[in-house]
Amino acid sequence: MADETAIMHIHEDNSVEQMTWAELRTKVQALAANLQSRGVRRHDVVAAVLPNVPEAIIGLLAVASVGAIWSINSPDMSVNATLDRITQLEPKAFIGTAGYEFKGERVQRVEYMREVAQALPNTKLRILVNDGHTSEPIIEGFEDFDGLLESDCPLEPQPLPFDHPLWVLFSSGTTGAPKGIVHSHGGITLEGYKGIGLQQDMGQGDRYYVAANTSWMVWNTLVMTLLVGSSVVTYAGSPRIGGDDRQFEILARSGATMLATGAAYLALVEKSGLIPREKFDLSRLRRIMSTASPLAPSTWHWVHEAVKADVHLGSDSGGTDICSGLIGSNPLEPVYPGEVQGPCLAVAAEVWDETGTRVFDELGELVVTAPMPSMPIYFWNDPHGNRMHEAYFDTFPGIWRHGDWVTETSRGSFIVQGRSDATLNRQGVRLGTADIYAVLEEIPEVKQSLVLGIEFSNGQYYMPLFVELFSGKDLTPEFTQKINDQIRSMTTARHVPDEIIHVPEIPISHTNKRLEVPIKRLYLGMELHDALNVGSVSNPGTLPWFVNHAQRTRQHYEAS
Repeated sequence: MADETAIMHIHEDNSVEQMTWAELRTKVQALAANLQSRGVRRHDVVAAVLPNVPEAIIGLLAVASVGAIWSINSPDMSVNATLDRITQLEPKAFIGTAGYEFKGERVQRVEYMREVAQALPNTKLRILVNDGHTSEPIIEGFEDFDGLLESDCPLEPQPLPFDHPLWVLFSSGTTGAPKGIVHSHGGITLEGYKGIGLQQDMGQGDRYYVAANTSWMVWNTLVMTLLVGSSVVTYAGSPRIGGDDRQFEILARSGATMLATGAAYLALVEKSGLIPREKFDLSRLRRIMSTASPLAPSTWHWVHEAVKADVHLGSDSGGTDICSGLIGSNPLEPVYPGEVQGPCLAVAAEVWDETGTRVFDELGELVVTAPMPSMPIYFWNDPHGNRMHEAYFDTFPGIWRHGDWVTETSRGSFIVQGRSDATLNRQGVRLGTADIYAVLEEIPEVKQSLVLGIEFSNGQYYMPLFVELFSGKDLTPEFTQKINDQIRSMTTARHVPDEIIHVPEIPISHTNKRLEVPIKRLYLGMELHDALNVGSVSNPGTLPWFVNHAQRTRQHYEAS
């Protein structure tokens, strides 16, 4: 196994670099020894701003091996968004990148890294990944990453307790300062063996590809997959360069046996009319894990028709909070379109109503009634645990409330309806936003959508549906009626919005999630900087339109 591929890196031009298990071990050991020799010790933080490249995996493993704490952000985030996260950590060392390729162009990050370094005056150890463009650091005060991958210093592995902190992941930070969520060595190791090795049925001979940047917790599953002996694919390029089916091209070129991706990407390729199985050899593909949002039933069918008939398609739901899944797919039980197969292993997942009673076949809060391995050990800068308690345990004392609005069926499967804090309420009946999004997924002209339920102070309720359409499509009265009719026929009359509005673009987070709650706050009268953290928005240019529309809408409803 030592001479087999551990990491396969694919560039936008489809050139490939491969690293064996033996090479990975040597590089990790050298970097770890060099970090130790430069004073990095247990509980020190090493913060990184890197794309999805092998150096990021090497860095994580080296930091973990000396008992230090890892944290990483993607370089496509703004400088301010990055500093909102890593300045909290006061890192001992910082690893940055000089740049990367995206959409066929070189994205320079030299000035970006200078700004980050200036904001970390006490961080003396600074390291730069040069991405093959130069062999020497091009920023004063930085050491060359590649130069630290050679060392005659022996690594001194650190025996660590089960609950020793491993990494800090950050919440999206859309409605306030990002929360630093800390997981443990033991918990994540168990979660990797359990979730990847058993739940996803991965092992030696498998290869895993996830379309994720390093700010999304799904990127961390690359390292968790290495635990079970599966190789992984890294890719830092555009997810759509050369066509909407780019991810399937990468699967074919890498020979990956498992793909993890967002439901929105699968829906996008479905609407494009492309048929990946006709263009690419996907014979090795065994599993697809869809996550980040509910998967529309039409997309379930499309995957088996257009991608591969016998692929195991599963919809999983979890989060950064646990760096894993709470409910998800498994290799043993039947799959029903539109449903999640069941609780993940070792997860006591149930659905409760507002009284704390378990319910079946009706909407309720997703809760976890017993500890699981990868629950956070604490939040960063939360010495008494108050913020963590408020986040998960305030609603039902001693019981983890995840914040998802879910139905548990009588046969044990789950249907995710959206975030409970974004739930709609029509005539006293609570509705999940996912039902409406599922209808929109089946309308080919609609690229993205956002529905809000807004309760004004005078008692009036407003439920607008915003739609982003593909180029060349217009929201005519006839098309508006078609959308309303389809929502009514596939759900209920209560799900029909008060108004359908064509918008230039729907705002999303850096992990491609709709910003339902922050945008709702604008309509309730909050100023933009109070309603959300602009740095957490992937496409902040979309926000002025919503600010203006919210102001006009609020004035209209308050005057009536």
